Amino acid sequence: MAGANKANTVAELAEQFRTSSATVLTEYRGLTVAQLKKLRRSLGPTVSYTIVKNTLTKIAASQAGVTGLDDLLAGPSAIAFVKGDPVEAAKGIRNFAKENPNLIIKGGVMDGVVLAAADIQKLADLESREVLLAKLAGAMKAKQSQAAALFAAPLSKTARALGALQTKLESQTPEAAAPAAADEAANEVIVTEEIAEAVAEEAVVEESTEG
Repeated sequence: MAGANKANTVAELAEQFRTSSATVLTEYRGLTVAQLKKLRRSLGPTVSYTIVKNTLTKIAASQAGVTGLDDLLAGPSAIAFVKGDPVEAAKGIRNFAKENPNLIIKGGVMDGVVLAAADIQKLADLESREVLLAKLAGAMKAKQSQAAALFAAPLSKTARALGALQTKLESQTPEAAAPAAADEAANEVIVTEEIAEAVAEEAVVEESTEG
């Protein structure tokens, strides 16, 4: 029965290693049961914090293809198996360790790379995925707004120019019509005068002929 239990434990741990985006190994010696519960709650539902036996964990890690943990698996060990954002998990563990010095970060694994305790601290200093995505979305929105403004500016300038031109043409129409009407009237006067002169000349010719 004991052998079956150990085999089940190894299988469960191996599956945790395979399905986790990262793992953080800690020493929990000196933490109370209440503090351990608080730590688990603070890490959220995407992180399972499990107290493990070093020998079985080494076997499970080997079965999962995870190497380099043997030196970290010494003394009382507990592992945070991270299914969500490794940065958020690292922040949670780091912050809890600050308030509870009995929690000691020993190291971890992420993307097949073994991390030292200092690496976990650096990971905790990074911005979370959600923050990065929010910043990226904000930057993209700002770029779109800038592009829209740049595109709209020439259109608005063109619209204003067309409006100004139309206003100018409308304001100039009466002024343009007045000279045209005056020219037409002058032409009519000239034609009338030419007809009158022709009639007068014909009258003179007729008088001279009759005389």
